[in-house]
Amino acid sequence: MVTPLQGEIWWAETEERKRRPVVVVTRSHAIPILTWIVVAPVTRSVRGIRTEIPLGEDEGLAVSCAARFDNLQPMRKGFLTERAGILKHPRLQICRALSALADC
Repeated sequence: MVTPLQGEIWWAETEERKRRPVVVVTRSHAIPILTWIVVAPVTRSVRGIRTEIPLGEDEGLAVSCAARFDNLQPMRKGFLTERAGILKHPRLQICRALSALADC
């Protein structure tokens, strides 16, 4: 398996056998040594709030959607099945969403 990197969008298969895209939030240099990483789930319900990163065709997804940082979750790396794309400005976009999440 290819090691995911921070800011990449991956298709993940959950324990309930549901397939959904997620954005990798964990810092890239820590991912190879971790079993679990932090991801932001992607949803088609775009609310336009600061804790979301808007996504679409430019990032490798077929429809307009958003990575929702209000719902960060741990996920086993093994659940990531296929790389779908990457954020345009990963560090900037992730840091902005995390700052909004913590109200910093």
